[in-house]
Amino acid sequence: MEISISPELLSLVPGFKMGVITYKDIDVGSSPQMLKGRLQLFQESLFFDLEEKQLSDLKGISEWRSIFKKTGKDPNRYRHSAEALYRRVKKQNYIQSINSATDLNNFLSLKYEIPLGIYDTSQLIEDIMIRLGSEDEVYEGLNGRSNSLYQLIISADKKGGFGSPYVDSLRSAVTESTRNALHLIYLRPSITMDEGQLLTQSIMNMFIQIHGGVGECRVIGE
Repeated sequence: MEISISPELLSLVPGFKMGVITYKDIDVGSSPQMLKGRLQLFQESLFFDLEEKQLSDLKGISEWRSIFKKTGKDPNRYRHSAEALYRRVKKQNYIQSINSATDLNNFLSLKYEIPLGIYDTSQLIEDIMIRLGSEDEVYEGLNGRSNSLYQLIISADKKGGFGSPYVDSLRSAVTESTRNALHLIYLRPSITMDEGQLLTQSIMNMFIQIHGGVGECRVIGE
């Protein structure tokens, strides 16, 4: 699967990079008790940590807010998905189990303070570009709304946008029927390519441990 980052985005956000993982023959279902318990305990631990911290104190949350500013999106109005999860935890509105892929994605987003997206590749048409959305682009999101993609960082195929670090689309959502998937990790620009590769490899290994199948990973960008 060919995936690239637009020159415009690389120019606006120096050091922009993405972890890219493709999975085949995975088995998505209800989360094992180990994952459910780990997600719950981690949220409870974060809640107590956040009593003494502001979200702006967290490097990953802060760095991704600054990326939204650079691309022209107000981070106070359009909160990236990792910040949205942290805000839920801070209010003790803990994330409930959905399915094994989504639960792991939420856990990893909280753990590393970055957005992640996972997509059913049977719903995508190659090739894929990571770029800024144009003024007239919209999609139906997992938040139950029609979302304007203008000036958002989006992942787009030949049909248009299907994912972003803000909210992903219904079209590409992973379900228990998904067998092949694309995992996009919105790495912090401040980390090195080698650090990004190690993190992406670690995420792939965790995913395969739970879901089986095989995977390939790489880091694209600067």
